[in-house]
Amino acid sequence: MGRALSPRFLVAILAFLLVVFYLWPSNKDTPPVIKITKSSFDWSTVQPYHDPSPLTKPPSGVPRRLPRIQYPFPKSSKRFSDTAQAARRDAVKQTFQRNWKSYRKFAWMKDELTPLTAGSKNTFGGWAATLVDSLDTLWIMDLRTEFWEAVEAVAKIDWAVTNETSCNMFETTIRHLGGLLAAYELSGAAVLLEKAVELGDMLYAGFDTPNRMPAFWLDFRKAKNGDLLADSHVASASPGSLSLEFTRLSQITGDPKYYDATSRITELLYGSQNATKLPGMWPTFFNMRDSDLTEHSSFTLGALADSLYEYLPKMYALLGGLDRKYESMFLTAADTIKKHMLYRPMTQTNEDILFSGNVDVGWEVTLNPEGQHLGCFTGGMFALAGRLFDREDHVETGGKLARGCAWAYQAFPTGIMPEIFSMVHCETLAGCEWDENRWRREVSKDSQGFISLPKGFRNARDPSYILRPEAIESVFLLYRITGLEEYQMAAWDMFMAIEQATHTEYGNAAISSVTTTGVPIQRDSMESFWLAETLKYFYLIFSPPDLISLDDWVFNTEAHPLRIPKP
Repeated sequence: MGRALSPRFLVAILAFLLVVFYLWPSNKDTPPVIKITKSSFDWSTVQPYHDPSPLTKPPSGVPRRLPRIQYPFPKSSKRFSDTAQAARRDAVKQTFQRNWKSYRKFAWMKDELTPLTAGSKNTFGGWAATLVDSLDTLWIMDLRTEFWEAVEAVAKIDWAVTNETSCNMFETTIRHLGGLLAAYELSGAAVLLEKAVELGDMLYAGFDTPNRMPAFWLDFRKAKNGDLLADSHVASASPGSLSLEFTRLSQITGDPKYYDATSRITELLYGSQNATKLPGMWPTFFNMRDSDLTEHSSFTLGALADSLYEYLPKMYALLGGLDRKYESMFLTAADTIKKHMLYRPMTQTNEDILFSGNVDVGWEVTLNPEGQHLGCFTGGMFALAGRLFDREDHVETGGKLARGCAWAYQAFPTGIMPEIFSMVHCETLAGCEWDENRWRREVSKDSQGFISLPKGFRNARDPSYILRPEAIESVFLLYRITGLEEYQMAAWDMFMAIEQATHTEYGNAAISSVTTTGVPIQRDSMESFWLAETLKYFYLIFSPPDLISLDDWVFNTEAHPLRIPKP
């Protein structure tokens, strides 16, 4: 007959089991084995018609120790365990879940949900843009069940199956390639990297032109036959905003071809920066076919050019500070931007805020004080660069730009700023006194006597709101960089206003005008960046700061976090 176990031995066994229970990885953090369904055409087998050799490799060496970017939040700070912040974070998450549930039910594997009619549409090749774009948001919000279901679906995407004859290089890179890379870095799911490489090889074919400059549209037939050409008139943001994603793909895979492809654009930018009609900045449009970035005379930080500038400090960070060209290009551009493009609006209380306008160069440099919601990213850009390059004046400028966009939200009846607007501006950035008569004259001139605009605004040329993220992006970045709680307060006001104006039974919808005092007219449109960017930034600003720390991650222009190499 066996001997009975001693009480001490039983206690030891129980202790061991408890340790195993608490330390063993939970199922939600252990990647399931998901096999890839390979695309029906393998772009890696297409040999370049225009020889790219020798290939430029990413900078070698130990990454520099970058300056601290995030504010040194105390770990025991009450604000992160505060029930109010948790409630706000949960409110954002609930909005995301409502949208995701509808996408899953009505638009699964399509590019977008139509939030009024509970339907779907394809706008980016039919490769499930909202699904791919939302992967990292699912992970960040700890929606693991939904995340792994989405990964299973992504594993089956066939990049060769589309009703389109071409794809937009810029949009496919920032939404799909950026989304896959970020989700891979967060989760470690190998299938996501495999799909990213498949897509990267397809997009790499878009660089196979006589001068190795990318086409705006990747025409599949022309790319396979060697007939692809770069464009003679293309928005500067398109070739200028591919570098983060292609660089990170090279860093992860060790294949230099992706980095080489975009490094050629960097060299062209660097060599032409001071030869443009507004030295220090690049024009809104490029002639990539002739490798000429200097012939046009309009300049902006808004639509068509925006992320070209955004990627300069971010590339510096992603390369671990090993390529100082990005620092030089940003600081040179920033001087020109401050001198010619930023303006302080005339307001009733002389608010110390800034906006960015547009510039045309003829006999002289002319500022058009037209602002864009899209241009609201500039606050975060300046603040981030200010930390990276030890320029406190840029952090201060970034704060004024971010507060300007938050102020514009509060100015309109819906609590949301318009897509495109113009303001009466002061002659200098030092400010000016309110002049009621001047404002009325300029509003009348711009708006045919329509005076029901907030004071200080000349017009709202495009009064719509399409669920854009740029304002909350900068508010989030300024909060993480400065630690000022005013940005959290502004973010909550913005979120509540957006939710009230855009909420539908099935999701959230773009609205036709932010100027209405009644119920806004909604449009049957919900772009993928609503889930990929806007709600992600709202969620993160109410979350503990170690969740996607700015010292460890850099966001691409679609809010996909890419890991910064460390020394």
